[in-house]
Amino acid sequence: QVQLVESGGGLVQAGGSLRLSCTASGRTFSSYGMGWFRQAPGKEREFVAGINWNDRSTAYGDSVKGRFTISRDNAKNTLYLQMSSLKPEDTADYYCAADANRLTTVRRITTFYEYWGQGTQVTVSS
Repeated sequence: QVQLVESGGGLVQAGGSLRLSCTASGRTFSSYGMGWFRQAPGKEREFVAGINWNDRSTAYGDSVKGRFTISRDNAKNTLYLQMSSLKPEDTADYYCAADANRLTTVRRITTFYEYWGQGTQVTVSS
């Protein structure tokens, strides 16, 4: 089992930047594909970014492509999401999640991810 804890959320003005972190404990972090998802009030949880288990493949949601960057540091058991050029529509709760399948590609559907953190809130003011 993997325990995930997100941090780094907060309030930021439009155009600003934030870096989210997700620290994992438990089973080997480096064996998992990892993803960031977000959920705004009244909306479904959506895929933001993902990185496969061996750090050779990344994927991004269309709405964040070119603005967000996902990365991982297996030595620190930590996943990151660097968010730049933030927009009010990026306001949401952000969740990291772990996918136990060691695939070459990144999966975008929530049901493929077995473990989830509790989320961190990001608010972007206009």
